[in-house]
Amino acid sequence: MRSVLVCVWLFLLGLPFVALAASYEVDPEDTGEQALFALREDGAITAETLSALLVLRRTGVDPAHASRAGLYALPGLTYARVDGLTASGRLTPEERRRLAPFLVSSTPDRVSGDARLLTAFAASDPVLPPMALQVRVAGPEGWRVGLLTSLTRRRLGAVHRDASQRRLVAEAPGVSVVVPKFHGQWTGERASVLVGSYRLGFGQRLTLDTTGLPTPDGFLPDDAVRVPGDVERWCFLGEGACTPEERAADVTPDFQWDEAFRGVVGTVGTSSGVSVTGFGSYQSRSLLSHALMERTSCEGTACKAPAVWLAGTDAPAGRVVSRTLPGVFHEWAGGGHAALAWTSRVQLGVTAWGARPVWSVEGATLDFRSTAGYPASGAFGAVGMDGAWGLGPVDLFVEAARTFDAAPGGGGGYGVLQRTVVAGTSKELELSLRAYGRGFANPYTGATSGPDELEGSRARNEVGARVRYLHRLERTLRLRGEVDAWTLPSDGAAVGSAGTVNLRASARVDWRAHALFQPALWAEYRDKDVGVAGDCFDGSAEEPCSGSLLRITARVKADLHDAVSVAAQYAHARVDDRVNQGVREDAHAVVEAQVRPSETVRLRGRAVWKDEDLSTRNRLEQSFRATLDASWAAADAVTTRARYAWVVDLKDARGARTPPDAPRHLFALEVETRF
Repeated sequence: MRSVLVCVWLFLLGLPFVALAASYEVDPEDTGEQALFALREDGAITAETLSALLVLRRTGVDPAHASRAGLYALPGLTYARVDGLTASGRLTPEERRRLAPFLVSSTPDRVSGDARLLTAFAASDPVLPPMALQVRVAGPEGWRVGLLTSLTRRRLGAVHRDASQRRLVAEAPGVSVVVPKFHGQWTGERASVLVGSYRLGFGQRLTLDTTGLPTPDGFLPDDAVRVPGDVERWCFLGEGACTPEERAADVTPDFQWDEAFRGVVGTVGTSSGVSVTGFGSYQSRSLLSHALMERTSCEGTACKAPAVWLAGTDAPAGRVVSRTLPGVFHEWAGGGHAALAWTSRVQLGVTAWGARPVWSVEGATLDFRSTAGYPASGAFGAVGMDGAWGLGPVDLFVEAARTFDAAPGGGGGYGVLQRTVVAGTSKELELSLRAYGRGFANPYTGATSGPDELEGSRARNEVGARVRYLHRLERTLRLRGEVDAWTLPSDGAAVGSAGTVNLRASARVDWRAHALFQPALWAEYRDKDVGVAGDCFDGSAEEPCSGSLLRITARVKADLHDAVSVAAQYAHARVDDRVNQGVREDAHAVVEAQVRPSETVRLRGRAVWKDEDLSTRNRLEQSFRATLDASWAAADAVTTRARYAWVVDLKDARGARTPPDAPRHLFALEVETRF
């Protein structure tokens, strides 16, 4: 089977007329953050799409100055439409309305900006709620500044080694204010420089990408933060360290954020099409406690994570379980990208970068375990070349990279990714081909891959092909389909897994010809170890497992009035599950309504019922969640958004391994001002 897939891969590589396309599973009608999270909860979009859309909402795209790749990241635009925008620079009124949350002006005519204060809490919280503040300011001379600060209460303190007890100790959490992200940026006609926190990516995302965008083209300022959507257990220590009451208590977790690069990055371009980007970074990085290992106590892959104990005069004595250790290592990183563009569709680029971790815990010889996602034993990096060529409706993209690391028996590996796109203004077809070696360990790649992981990396030990098709008739029909198949050329974490074939396929159709009846139907099929009958299914390849998942979802929406809409959705899934005689039936139902009683007030209600095993009431997730979102805009300057969620655990306590949670009342509040 593996040899057949490789032959097909090589054959398709020579067929440029079989092409690829559409970046996102849907064109979101509502682009608010909570609406995007709801799409993810319903399975309508992937986690990668959610991340990309959130980045776009925060950073924005200027249609008058954005590159071809930057415009293509906007939802609903094909390459053919993007080329039309490049020539005219003008969006249609409908496109501008639909894409308004993603659009910005890179050259404002006055000082402008916004500030967002966010908080979230539960009715049962025993402590004050967490908060976050985002501030951005832009000026007419091409400068921008931004800041993210957060009030934390659950964040562990510094980690050190207690020489007397010969163990790692973390300071107990307390109330503190942290400034995890800041940036200052200046942009001129042919140059741009940023100091602070940033994301960057190039080419086909293979050699380097931390943006999360489908087609990155340089660097972006970073001030993103994640709002807690649920509660966590109050006690995060091992058995015997907390009272039964503390173990049963819940609390709202702190705001979370990704630790992007932090330092200096800049780009210089010339009129002849040459551009050069260079970056340097010094970032304090966090790591989960179970992703660490201590070299002094063992060698090789058999090393277990060292125990981390809690310190502090008022802290209970206990071992930290699955908790993030902030600043446990510092990372020096640097590199750059050089590109030569003959036209917007014909380009050639080179990317190189390197990084070195420096452990901050004195007296301990720490390193990464295989699940950490970072190569162990020292420095790592990658170098690669990317190219693009386009003529008429066809675009070809390719990138090849080589990684380097100091892992024992490793030393890096090769990866290659090729995309072919055939696009019209309303339809697009794409073929994506990929091959990643077993040693291709790159923690900063965003390349296309299956969900399988090898030593914490997804784009590794994989040969695959993906075909996607999009057909859109404005305000009438949208059809999208995707098929992705891949195989493991070498053994993964399990011996004998070489040659395992995996498959993912999905299709969706939306019909919007009539306001009172807008149906949608989509299906998803996933098969792990194709051709082998199995009774289990999961998303990773760390353990041998064969099985499949089939999910079908139907949705209907009705716009009853310009200010009133209702929708209902039901999804049914069949999942291979060895606990339930090989097959498990899941169900997921949603009812929602949106009302806008005035131009300044908007209300949205949503009820979700989820049952992960219809045959029983005492295992997996059975829950009901009702939410109400309200927003009020005052004088176009201040917008207040409030959210309430009532969550009920429907699990039957009889026979359940863990007792059902008590009903939860969750709140979130956001105040945003623009100036």
